[in-house]
Amino acid sequence: MTPFLPLVLGIPLVSALLLALVPGWRLAARLNVGASALTLAAALPLFAAEPAAGVFLLLDAFNVTLIGLTAFVGLTTSVFSAGYIGHEVESGTLNPLRLRFYHAMYQAFLFTMLLALSANNLGVLWVAVEGATLTTVLMVSLYRTAASIEAAWKYFILCGVGIALALFGTILIYLAAQPVMGPGMAAMTWTLLLEHAARIDPNILNLAFVFLLIGYGTKIGLAPLHAWLPDAHAEGPTPISAVLSGLLLNVALCAVLRFKMLLAANGAAMAPGPLMIAMGLMSLLLAGLMLYRRRDIKRFFAYSSIEHMGIVTVAFGIGGPLASFAGLLHMAMHSLTKSAIFYAVGHAVQVTGTQRIDGIRGLTVSHPALGWGLLAGVVAIAGLPPFGVFMSEFLLITSTFARQPLLALALSGGILLAFGALVLRVQQICFGEPSVGEAAGAGRPIHGTLVPLYAHLALVLLAGLWLPGPLVGWFQTVAALLG
Repeated sequence: MTPFLPLVLGIPLVSALLLALVPGWRLAARLNVGASALTLAAALPLFAAEPAAGVFLLLDAFNVTLIGLTAFVGLTTSVFSAGYIGHEVESGTLNPLRLRFYHAMYQAFLFTMLLALSANNLGVLWVAVEGATLTTVLMVSLYRTAASIEAAWKYFILCGVGIALALFGTILIYLAAQPVMGPGMAAMTWTLLLEHAARIDPNILNLAFVFLLIGYGTKIGLAPLHAWLPDAHAEGPTPISAVLSGLLLNVALCAVLRFKMLLAANGAAMAPGPLMIAMGLMSLLLAGLMLYRRRDIKRFFAYSSIEHMGIVTVAFGIGGPLASFAGLLHMAMHSLTKSAIFYAVGHAVQVTGTQRIDGIRGLTVSHPALGWGLLAGVVAIAGLPPFGVFMSEFLLITSTFARQPLLALALSGGILLAFGALVLRVQQICFGEPSVGEAAGAGRPIHGTLVPLYAHLALVLLAGLWLPGPLVGWFQTVAALLG
């Protein structure tokens, strides 16, 4: 096992412990950025490392892709967070005492996500995902308002029920593997389970996957298990919305895909694709309809995340080289684009003083750099060319038309439904005369930097115009691994 993987896990863990002891939020914010940069620096060499598996940790092309993405978005969000939190403290919205553990929890959150992505043990995977829930619950309730505490409890209860169902599914996998592999760690090790999957009782595997899909599907935000997600996004700090939407949903989907591979390796087990397609399509259509009724800008983009995770779930449910390639590309593009949108939304909320969409108007007039950046992000997430989201959706729809035309029509209809809501709202937010609150803040400088926003948008634009050959080859390798 390469020494860089322990570093990727150790840096955020040690940083979380150290940041818990740092009293000043300014120093903590700088240390948070530094720790995130070190994590990214340790993650990059993993792309050149050989695949390896230990008792507890695993390194393959799939999780290396998500580890690199998580480390990168973790760094850019920490940069955005430093300015965002500074404004919240200076405006009196946040008491500095409440920030005592904010940055420590941020690093702990990164650690739990990275641990879940690199876990080769089903128990470690479950504990890591549960740890990610607990750390984010504390950050969602940071404002200590009645609404934020309610959102945190809702998040904790619903995801707690989901993770309990995932635990039951994990226990069923262990029970099914015991007669074949014997008791002990071997029956909990994913790589060994994959080798012996053909000999495991398919009936128990089928039942286990249903519980696992529902359990981890709660964390993905799939309908009808999505109710926690809009509240958590709306009431928590915007940097947490960025990492929740851009990273945590991917981690839970990664867990589902690992178990999907187990079923695919057992010829007598059910095909997991139809279940995933059904839940993904339901999420896409529900989110597309709900977007028209949202009046809070953070809730609006939270439902957009549900929509896109539905698209990704459909892609992996269809399977095959092209659909899996499209699903993987869409995961990456959604993470970069949606986190960029939340960076812009965070700045917009601070300069206008409201999260109400009808209170945010004419951003391109009052704050041109911010307004045009938000507009570019919405155009990208809507699936318009020349951005990378268009490329992934185009690949998915064309490949689906060739295999299942009716499903392709439903998929296209859901995407167009959401597209209409995005176009409707972005005109109001970005163009026209600034609203009263926005006009009052027209001369107010943006607190922090727009570099993370435009860095993400540049990458998404580049992916839409040109994908380098090595990157295409890497994604093809991952698609073949996923099946």
